[in-house]
Amino acid sequence: MKLVVVSAGLSVPSSTRLLADRLAAAVDRKTPVDVQVVELRDLAVEIAHHFTNGFPGKALAAALDAVTRADGLIVVTPVFSASYSGLFKSFFDVLDKDALAGKPVLIAATGGTARHSLVLEHALRPLFAYLRAVTVPTGVYAASEDWGAEGLPERVDRAAGELAALMTGLSAGREEKKPAHLEVADFTVVPFAEQLARVSSSGG
Repeated sequence: MKLVVVSAGLSVPSSTRLLADRLAAAVDRKTPVDVQVVELRDLAVEIAHHFTNGFPGKALAAALDAVTRADGLIVVTPVFSASYSGLFKSFFDVLDKDALAGKPVLIAATGGTARHSLVLEHALRPLFAYLRAVTVPTGVYAASEDWGAEGLPERVDRAAGELAALMTGLSAGREEKKPAHLEVADFTVVPFAEQLARVSSSGG
């Protein structure tokens, strides 16, 4: 299964990328996944050009394709003005409107204070509900004081378990679907007139 991580961190090193990596590693511990990280910082210019000319550059096109083909997503944004970053929103604005339909998504965010933790519920969850993704019940917010403190590892592990379960369930469902070319068993066709005659005689 392919897990794509979308990180909107701007600095290097980035607490947003650090949280993204921890979440991806936790999912991989639950079920083996092929992890690909999309750093939006590196795509900022191509995203802007896409808005003006309507065409994605090579790197942006590859990132959009990876997200579309993923079995599951982890999306992590820093908090700006009590919401997701403009770069984060812009990336999902240029994504095809049907790309995330039914796709499992783990939402996460980082910020300087715990007071912004509700960004998960009032900004991120509605965004992915609009995109018809399936967001896991546990979102993960990490404030500056959460790093190295109790609670964050448990939230990371719980959210990762929920995403892994959704990804595994959907993957198994696809494998169990019957192929369209299955042969039909032999059967005898009884003409309708004959069936009607049988019904009439049994009723008489």
